[in-house]
Amino acid sequence: MAALARAELTLLGRSRSTLLTAVLVPLVLPVSLTSVVDDMDVADAGLTTGLVLLPAAIGFSLLFGVYSALAAIYTARREELVLKRLRTGELRDAEILSGTALPVLTTGLVQSLVLVAGSTVLLDIPAPEAPQLAVLGLLFGLVLCAALAAVTAALTRTVESAQVTTMPMVFVSMIGSGVTVPLELLPDNLASACELLPLTPVITLVRGGWTGDLGVHDALGAIGTALAWTALAVFAVRRWFRWEPRR
Repeated sequence: MAALARAELTLLGRSRSTLLTAVLVPLVLPVSLTSVVDDMDVADAGLTTGLVLLPAAIGFSLLFGVYSALAAIYTARREELVLKRLRTGELRDAEILSGTALPVLTTGLVQSLVLVAGSTVLLDIPAPEAPQLAVLGLLFGLVLCAALAAVTAALTRTVESAQVTTMPMVFVSMIGSGVTVPLELLPDNLASACELLPLTPVITLVRGGWTGDLGVHDALGAIGTALAWTALAVFAVRRWFRWEPRR
């Protein structure tokens, strides 16, 4: 797995489009939201601009740096018969997928830490009140986005079409998971429905980790939703992931 991860890291550095999606896009998008968040009545929800932008930055990192990038990588490796060749060796299926994902997951983790440090300095965000919730949310996000990327790759024919097949998850998460608009600002019925989206528990745990106002019931609900989506995604990968090229 270590050798596979090193090879994938080398290929990641050579792919300019994937590197752009994984590294630069998540760093630029949160800055573009500053004026939008300033126009929201976030104070009425007990939030500040920083407490909206920080979870948004982590959400963008997970969506573009992990999910979208990894879906394209899985698709490319399958179409190039790399995954099929690896299955003839000692690695098991789960190890092949995990080793392929390690560089992107590491990039996403480091990027999230950089975003946290930068947001703390630039947006004057205090230390998290419940850091264990923020860490748990980030770990759930990394695992879930990797599993969903494998599911999406199973439905994707070419690397180019991965830009299309990843759009539903990206757009729904950006709009309804609290990435760009906090759920506290949405109508109650709509917010309740959005709480069931895959990335919502991740954003809820990260934001709750900083605010410290996430109750035990809400925290357990978010953890349960994240576990359910992760288990469902893993089951889908085991059941429908394709190792043969879709030609």
